Amino acid sequence: MVLGCVAGGFVLSHGNLVALWQPFEVLIICGAAFGAFVIANPGTVIKGALGSIGQLLKGSKHTKKSYMELLALMYDLFTKARKEGLMALEADIDEPENSPIFQKYPQILKNHHALDFIADYLRLMVGGNMNPFEIENLMDVELETHHHEAAKIPAAITAVSDALPGFGIVAAVLGIVITMASIGGPVEELGAHVAAALVGTFLGILLAYGFVGPMSTSLSHMNEDDSKVFECIKVCLLASLNGYAPQIAVEFGRKALYSHNRPGFQELEDFVKGKAE
Repeated sequence: MVLGCVAGGFVLSHGNLVALWQPFEVLIICGAAFGAFVIANPGTVIKGALGSIGQLLKGSKHTKKSYMELLALMYDLFTKARKEGLMALEADIDEPENSPIFQKYPQILKNHHALDFIADYLRLMVGGNMNPFEIENLMDVELETHHHEAAKIPAAITAVSDALPGFGIVAAVLGIVITMASIGGPVEELGAHVAAALVGTFLGILLAYGFVGPMSTSLSHMNEDDSKVFECIKVCLLASLNGYAPQIAVEFGRKALYSHNRPGFQELEDFVKGKAE
């Protein structure tokens, strides 16, 4: 849409798209921006940012169905703990991939971060040496650390977006230098040099506000979706730890979800019963 509107508007106003093809301007702007990105960030952020390109193309993996599976998993775990005692969950949390409960929810098994979060706090609950307030404080510390860690990649990409207009000006200035060196030559040659210099400014601004900046915002939204999964697990675990029945503990988690992903009460109950069967 961005490319179509910009290029379409340019052509409709009698512009020549060939004039915008300035590969050396692209090299200066994109190369310098990427170099600055490498200088500014550690290897983990660089690797994460490059890996996030695929995530942007796929979109968020968290849907109403995935949240229903998560809540159904929590219900099954709480039900087993209520019937057989918390100690009965030891085998499930030590080897989730071999657990009959976890095997019913393959999508959760693939989410290693969420799986570790569930297993770690169930171990603490099984140990029985920490009260709900202590566990909640520990959860808050871990979730805050996860939030800050996840925010590093969008912040790094935002910095690139902020820098791109500046690198566009660098490319434009270099184009003007070439133009000044060509003074005295044919008017057509001077015009081509000035056009190339202006394209540098244009590309820097277009890449910043049309692509890189929105990519950072999209990643931030995906990180919020990831954080919501952990928040849902946290609320369910604390409700169960405070003595609420499995169905009520899961209801706490359902209420923590955003409205567009939150299943209805009856919808979730039917899904949980279907999984139990």
